[in-house]
Amino acid sequence: MGLVRKTALALGLIAAVAPAMAQESGRVRQIVVQGTQRVEVETVKSYMAIAEGDPYNSDRIDRSLKALFNTGLFADVAIRREGDAVVVKVVENPIINRIAYEGNKRVKDEELQQETQLRPRVVYTRTKVQNDVKRMLDLYRRQGRFAATVEPKIIQLEQNRVDLAYEINEGEPTYVKRINFVGNKFYSDSRLREVLSTKEERWYRFLSSDDTYDPDRLTYDRELMRRYYLKHGFADFRVVSGVAELTPDREGFFITFTVEEGDRYKFGAADIKVALKDLTADELKANIDSQTGEWYNADQVEDIVQRLTDAVGTKGYAFVDVKPQIQRDRENKVVNVTYEIQEGPRVYVERIDITGNVRTLDKVIRREFRLVEGDAFNTAKVRRSRQRVKDLAFFEKVEVTNVPSETSPDKTIIKVDVAEKSTGELMFGIGWSSQAGPLLESSLRERNLLGKGQDLKVSGQLGTRRTSAELSFTEPYFLDRNLAAGFDLFSITRKMQRESSYDSNTTGTALRAGYNIHENLRQDIKYMIKRDQVENIKSTASTYVQEQLGSSMMSSIQQTLLWDYRDSRIEPTEGYYFRINNEFAGLGGTQKFIRNNFGAGKFFPIDEGVVFSLTGNAGFMNGWGDNKIRITERYYLGGETLRGFEPMGVSPRDSGSGDALGGLWQYHGTAQLKFPLGLPQEFGVAGQVFTDVGSIGETESYTDKTGINQASSVRASVGTGISWKSPMGPVAVDLAVPVMKEAFDKDELFRFSFGTRF
Repeated sequence: MGLVRKTALALGLIAAVAPAMAQESGRVRQIVVQGTQRVEVETVKSYMAIAEGDPYNSDRIDRSLKALFNTGLFADVAIRREGDAVVVKVVENPIINRIAYEGNKRVKDEELQQETQLRPRVVYTRTKVQNDVKRMLDLYRRQGRFAATVEPKIIQLEQNRVDLAYEINEGEPTYVKRINFVGNKFYSDSRLREVLSTKEERWYRFLSSDDTYDPDRLTYDRELMRRYYLKHGFADFRVVSGVAELTPDREGFFITFTVEEGDRYKFGAADIKVALKDLTADELKANIDSQTGEWYNADQVEDIVQRLTDAVGTKGYAFVDVKPQIQRDRENKVVNVTYEIQEGPRVYVERIDITGNVRTLDKVIRREFRLVEGDAFNTAKVRRSRQRVKDLAFFEKVEVTNVPSETSPDKTIIKVDVAEKSTGELMFGIGWSSQAGPLLESSLRERNLLGKGQDLKVSGQLGTRRTSAELSFTEPYFLDRNLAAGFDLFSITRKMQRESSYDSNTTGTALRAGYNIHENLRQDIKYMIKRDQVENIKSTASTYVQEQLGSSMMSSIQQTLLWDYRDSRIEPTEGYYFRINNEFAGLGGTQKFIRNNFGAGKFFPIDEGVVFSLTGNAGFMNGWGDNKIRITERYYLGGETLRGFEPMGVSPRDSGSGDALGGLWQYHGTAQLKFPLGLPQEFGVAGQVFTDVGSIGETESYTDKTGINQASSVRASVGTGISWKSPMGPVAVDLAVPVMKEAFDKDELFRFSFGTRF
C-alpha cells in the first residue's frame, strides 16, 4: 500500500509539472506588438532579449520587459504568452508639444531652459520632469530663494501630445543675517567678512545678491579664507567647519565658520632639486623671487612653480613635473621650500572638449589655451589656460578638468565647462568735471560680437567744453593669428577759450595692431591720419595763437612697448610697468615731427588695502624740416597730470593775454599712498595722500618768441583726496596745494569729477 501511494504521488507531481515544463520549453513562433502609435513595431522588437524562433525563456521575458521600460518611450509595458505567440502591449509616453514657465520674474525663461533637459518634440517621462524640477529648485536656491516651489502641469492634446507647464512660486529671498567666526585671533571678524564673497544683509546691497544664502558660495568662501591665510604666512591654517543655520523665524541664515589659524611663518631657505639630464639648478635659480625673512606666501610659491615650468619647457623638456616640497620649521617659524623638478608622466592631450558655450564659438575659447591636441600634457599650462579664458570676461564660470582617455593610457582629455554671461553694455551718463564741465555721455558696446570675441563700441559725449563721437572695432585674433587688429573713427570738438582763446575740431581715423611678445611684454603699432582745425580765435588772443588759425593734416605712425608686471592693470597693488612710445609724423600731411614718450610705475603693498605707488611720465618732441609743431600737439601740464594746477595751468604762456601755448618737452611724477577709510570694501571708497611734481619746456612759434613767460623750473604740489567707485560711476575729489610754482602758472585747489551710468 505504501509503495502504491508513493507511486501515485509521483505520477500526480509529474502530471502537474509537465504542462509548465512544456510551456517553458516551447519555441516563440510569433511576437505580436500592440498599442504602438509613433514607434515602429520592429523598433520594439529590437529592444527585446527574445526573438521569434528562440526557445521561450521567462528570464529573457523579464529582461525584455526591463529593456522596454528603460527606453523611456513607454508609460506601461505588459508581456504575455498566448500559445506559441508572445504578445507585447505598450502604452507610449506622449511627445512634448510646448514647454511654458509661469510665475517666474527673478529668473528668465532662458535661464530655466539652460537648466532643464526636456525640450519640445522630446518624449515626456515623469522621471525627467522630476529631475528638471529639482534643477530649477537648485537654481533658485543658488540665488537664495529656498522658499521657491515648482509644480509641473500636463495639458493633454490630440495625437498623444502634451503641453508641459511649470507653475513657479519664487518665494522671498533668504538672506544671510549674520556671519560669525570662531577661533580667529590674528584677523578680526570684520576683516574676514571682507574676504568672503558672501555678505551680511544690508540695505545698501539692493543691487547685489551677495547677501542671499547660497551653499555653493559657502564652499567657495572656505577656499577664499584658506587662500587668504596661506597668502599671509599661516601655513597651518584650516577651516574646521562652515555651518549655516536657519534663523528661528526661518527667514534667514546664521553662518558660522570655525577656523584654526596656527602660527605665522616666514620664508626660509629655497632650493631646487633637478632630476633631468643636462639641466642644473643654477640655471633656474633666477626664477625664485621669494626672500628669506619675508612672510610666507602660498600664491608666490605657485607663481614660482609656473615660472620654473615655463623655464624648463623653453629648454626642450616637454614632460616636466615641478613639485614644491614644504618643510615647516615650527621652532623658528620658517618654511623651507624645495622645488623638485623631475620628468613628468608621458601623457599627451587627446582632445579638448568644450561645453556650456551657447553663443561663444569654440575657437574663441580654444585659442586662449596654451595646449592643443597632440601636445604634451602640462598642468601649469592648463592652469594658465584657465586664467586666460577667465580673463576674457565672457563667462561667469570656467572649470577646466582632465580625465584619462578611454582609448589609450598615455592620453588625457581636457574638459572645459563654461557658463556665459552678458557681454553687451548700454550706458547713458551725466556728469561734471573740473576739466570738461557738465556733460552727457552715451555708449553702446558689445565685447563678444556674434560670439567671435570681437569688440565693437559706439560712443558719444556732449558737453559745454568738449563734444565727441567715436566708433571702434577690435578683432583680437586677426586672420586667426595672435595679432589684435582694429580701427577707430573719431571726431572731437574742444572749446579752449578759457585756456588759450581758441576752439579746435579734430576728425580722423586710426588703424592699429598689437601682439604679445610674451606674457608680460606687448607691442602695439598704430597708423593715424587726422585733420585739426583751429577756429573761433578771440580778437584779444595772443599773436602766437592767432598764427595757428586754419587747418592741418597729420599722418603718423607710432609704436608702443609695454613691460607689465602688475597684478592688475585696473587697480594694481604690487608690481611694476615700463612703457615706451615713439611717434613719427610726416607720412604725408602738413605736420612733421618726432615724439617720444616714456612712462613707468612701481607699486608697493604696505598693508591690507594700503598701497604706495611711484609713477612718472616724460616726453619730448621735435619738428623736422621747416615745420613747426602745432599748438594742438604740444605738451601741457595740470589737472589730472599735475594736481593743484588747472588743466593746461603749467605751460609757456603769453604774458599779455595769458594764453597757454604748450611746450616741447615735459615730465611729471607722483608719489601716492592709497588707503581704506574703514568702510565696507564693497563700497569702493578709498582715501589718498599724494605729491605731484613736474616741469615743462619751452614753446615755439613762427616769429620771435618775445613776450612769452616760460620756465623749466620744477613745480610741485601736495594734497589729499577721496575716490568712490559708485554703482552709478566713478566719483573723485582732490584737494591740492602748489608748493613750488611760477607766478604765471594757474593753480586749482579743488578738483571734482562725477559721472553716473544707468
